[in-house]
Amino acid sequence: MGQTAHVSADAWTSVVTFGSALSLAAWLWLLLARGFFWRTDVRLPAREEPDVWPPVCVVVPARDEAAVLPASLPSLLAQDYPGRAEVFLIDDGSTDGTGELACELARRHGGLPLTVASPGEPPAGWTGKLWAVRHGIDLARVREPEYLLLTDADIAHAPDSLRALVSAAGTGGFDVVSQMARLRVESLWERLVVPAFVYFFAQLYPFRWIGGGRAGSGGTRTAAAAGGCVLLRTDAAERARIPDAIRQAVIDDVALARAVKGTGGRVWLGLADRVDSVRPYPRLHDLWRMVSRSAYAQLRHNPLVLAGTVIGLALVYLVPPASVCVGLAAGQGTTAVPGAAAWLVMAGTYLPMLRYYRQPRWLAPLLPFTAFLYLLMTVDSAVQHYRGRGAAWKGRTYARPGAVPEEG
Repeated sequence: MGQTAHVSADAWTSVVTFGSALSLAAWLWLLLARGFFWRTDVRLPAREEPDVWPPVCVVVPARDEAAVLPASLPSLLAQDYPGRAEVFLIDDGSTDGTGELACELARRHGGLPLTVASPGEPPAGWTGKLWAVRHGIDLARVREPEYLLLTDADIAHAPDSLRALVSAAGTGGFDVVSQMARLRVESLWERLVVPAFVYFFAQLYPFRWIGGGRAGSGGTRTAAAAGGCVLLRTDAAERARIPDAIRQAVIDDVALARAVKGTGGRVWLGLADRVDSVRPYPRLHDLWRMVSRSAYAQLRHNPLVLAGTVIGLALVYLVPPASVCVGLAAGQGTTAVPGAAAWLVMAGTYLPMLRYYRQPRWLAPLLPFTAFLYLLMTVDSAVQHYRGRGAAWKGRTYARPGAVPEEG
């Protein structure tokens, strides 16, 4: 019996050693061959202000956003834009007085013209947010804008945000210029989860690859956007049939970028300096809902992709600390050293994102714990899908593509 236990322990140590070596190899590949996703220096590209500023319409889908509008809407109305600009807030069936509050804020603060409208309930085959966006774009087309700024109701913009976006799009010839808004990081759980959210997103969609050229023209096919701040050229939207072509998309920002790039458009995405989300996520429950509502949709509701994702997250993020613990307990340096090296590379790649969010460096070694939370959130997203809940946006659930929204 003792001999059998000894052999089993040796076999387990060998498995962990092999896993730690695989994890280290994965991290070296991520460090050097994944578009330097871990760097945070992809900001608005070099730009020159145009001689004639093109007209812009801002579309803001809003559903029960009265809590955040006072901190966000005035920043849009106060945009220092030399050309013609107008804001369309689409009140998507709010029950908290969102539309009335928006009108009151416009009367109080002045600034850009504001139109508040309601699209009615979305028909079958549409997510509620995109139905609101469609209504806003339809209203905006009457003004014949050259650009549309699609921004969420919880996003606060610096006074020069719009002119910087338009300048960058014109100078670089981009059809989409999107900025990943800086999310709020104040509570303990926000500190643990939020920087990692952006880090993981950049790992999936390296920003340097996104701006690498038109699909099919020798450039990279990677496409993504950040839904909180998307400047979209109107003629590119028409070519890509935005938003009709993506009307069922739950992760609408990535779908929008893919549609535009798929029709030959140029897309740029980077981190924002002065575009901020004012929405609080004080509890783990709030952050859990934010991630799990769409995580399985990101995996295209595919069980095999889910299994691969769970295995990949475990290998890349959980095996390194586990191998260190096993190696130290067994006195096996060949097990602990590769795991420690992988953990060190992991933490090192996370440091730039922590600096961007002005967070302490000691959070970097805790990334495996945060990754484990994301693994559980992803599995929970799949569980909710198969229970019929599916993805959700502001009280509506979408159990499967094309399903009729249910009020939650």
